[in-house]
Amino acid sequence: MFDPTIGWAWDGPPPGSPAATQARLLLLDSLGCALAGLLHDKPRAMAAALAPAFPGPLRLPFCPPLGPAGAAAVLAAAMPWDEANEGLARAHGRPGLAVAPLALAALLQGATLDEALAAFALGYEVAGRAGEAWRLRPGMHVDGSWHALGAAAAAARLAGGDREAAARAVRVAACQVPFSLYAPIKAGMDGRNSYPAHAVLLGQLAAGSALAGMDAPAGGFLEARELALGLTEPPPCAPVGEWLLAQAYIKPFAGVRHAHYAAAAALELRQQIPPGVEPERLVLHTYAEALRYAGNRAPGSAITAQFSLSWAVAAALAQGDLAPAAYADAALADPALRRLEQRVELLEEPEWTAAGRRAATLSAILPDGRRLSGTASSVAGDAERPMTPSAVANKLRRFLAPGYPPGVAEALMDLLHAAGDARPGAALLRALA
Repeated sequence: MFDPTIGWAWDGPPPGSPAATQARLLLLDSLGCALAGLLHDKPRAMAAALAPAFPGPLRLPFCPPLGPAGAAAVLAAAMPWDEANEGLARAHGRPGLAVAPLALAALLQGATLDEALAAFALGYEVAGRAGEAWRLRPGMHVDGSWHALGAAAAAARLAGGDREAAARAVRVAACQVPFSLYAPIKAGMDGRNSYPAHAVLLGQLAAGSALAGMDAPAGGFLEARELALGLTEPPPCAPVGEWLLAQAYIKPFAGVRHAHYAAAAALELRQQIPPGVEPERLVLHTYAEALRYAGNRAPGSAITAQFSLSWAVAAALAQGDLAPAAYADAALADPALRRLEQRVELLEEPEWTAAGRRAATLSAILPDGRRLSGTASSVAGDAERPMTPSAVANKLRRFLAPGYPPGVAEALMDLLHAAGDARPGAALLRALA
């Protein structure tokens, strides 16, 4: 089912088109999220642990030298560490999660921007369509599953394979597509962040197999879909010619996308609450999928807090933002944040659920009896409010400020305007050194 997409998307979107512009912005945002993730200890420790198995010349910030495969795997684990990277609503996931790291590693190796963007676009279109078809059962997590198909296509192209090699790579990956569990998040454990790294390595393995001439049946993905998910009806699939890249969203906040509407409602409410006043009661109305996927209460770890509507509300009210700092140890130990989180009641708005509408309303009762409310019917990144380059630049500054010099965000933004035949890898490595 992916061969027509590979044939059509092989050279990437036309220069200057909305999809081409969005591809650059998505790749830039992915790099910024990965660099912010490398400010945490465990992605660095993962790099050190992988270095003996993947030796090479690429030196990511705070990491030992790695080969391209190891560097891509580490970038993939770091990218969602703050839960701030891109997504595609119709795929119910992040097609770039295992594709962007491969394109970024290729850039750092010396690929041209055009080469990296073409591979990224190809992998994104394959993965996005796989995500449309792959619907999870309760207890499953989306990351690290169908992403490997996009990684396989991108890896085959970056390795010099042709369209048929990329198609073989996708078929090989599709016959071993994994499904992953939500269990680590529920338990407050961060093993979930290894899922995209596995997808990156699986994609590269499938690409290597395809370049060696190995192949697999064309119907493998549909068979896996039936065996793993029990889905037998024909899957939805965007037609050839429709760039899913152009529909991708970029997050303004850190945290699961479902919590962004709650955070935006909280920020609107925050402007109405007098300084120093703490609400006695908070009631959040939102749609059912948000409650199901991000209903975690009293989170005891960063990753559980990233999937918590009540924590998003409390952090936005207390900090005036929902940035990586909302999930730091200091925030998780803050008694004022804990009090606010405990006061949040979560309720479904059935009409929104029925209409497929993503929105949130947060109501507050103050100690003097006043009732205030804030509502978010859309957030930055939604189709009607796409993230602009200046908004992405602001996000990079906020997220990278704790550990990088001020000029790094600006150096990354140069990718938006670089010529397609430029090889910006060396300049990027110098900026990050």
